[in-house]
Amino acid sequence: MSDNKETSTVPAREDFRFFHRLRVRWAEVDMQKIVFNAHYLMYFDTAIADYWRALALPYEEAMLHLEGDLYVRKATVDYRASGRVDDVLDVAMKCRRIGNSSLVFDGALFRRDQYLVGCELVYVFADPATQTSRPVPAPLREILLGYEAGEAMTRVETGDWDTLGAEAGGLRRLVFIDEQGIPEDMEWDLDDARSTHAVVRNRLGQVVGAARLLPADAQGVAHVGRVAVHRVLRGGGHGEALMAELESVARARGDRAIALNAQRSAERFYLRQGYAVSGEPFEEVGIPHIEMRKAL
Repeated sequence: MSDNKETSTVPAREDFRFFHRLRVRWAEVDMQKIVFNAHYLMYFDTAIADYWRALALPYEEAMLHLEGDLYVRKATVDYRASGRVDDVLDVAMKCRRIGNSSLVFDGALFRRDQYLVGCELVYVFADPATQTSRPVPAPLREILLGYEAGEAMTRVETGDWDTLGAEAGGLRRLVFIDEQGIPEDMEWDLDDARSTHAVVRNRLGQVVGAARLLPADAQGVAHVGRVAVHRVLRGGGHGEALMAELESVARARGDRAIALNAQRSAERFYLRQGYAVSGEPFEEVGIPHIEMRKAL
């Protein structure tokens, strides 16, 4: 990443890989009926939070793993044109430079292809206890460089419970027991030992998604269950990656179809993956479910 920056050059959309879309709300405009200037910094800060999700990094856990945190050192805004209420805006972000302890991000706000506002954000990686700067960890440096170069931020692994159970189980505990309140004695069962498990792992090695595929029954129908994605990273394609991997495993072993009991809140997700409702609604552990099925 170069240290050089032409401040007079107006960025174009193709200069960026990452975009966060938002709509200007009534509460964000001033008496001139344009976005109040301070809100642009909020837009860029919101986009930075989404940028970490694009890296498949749940921010809090990632920073604990890296033994540090990021603190804003400087924020500079370049105003060229104004957003108005109900405008749909794309906030583009990229990491332009990584120093010894600093990260420099460039931001650009677009209305379609029109450049409205730019931003430079300088962060310092530091010890949270003392807020003294520390070198940017090599894994974080590699993740940022890899993302901006177009590399994948996750990989999917499959294996048995002995191999993946501790990490898959840790995520399932967070999602099903801690978040959804499912009783612990109803989460763990004997099916784990006979299932093929899949996990989504980020570039720090953290498991951010998990699911399992049971053996097919006498009719060649396998069952997918315990599909879990880290709360912060939902909507990032990790659930789709899990389903695609387990469907590939099922096809390779000759299964004819996959069935699953979907929580009703996730029904549309499975419909998008090609699953169809195949039964009546029912409750399980106090949560509404529906049976769904997909031919392979």
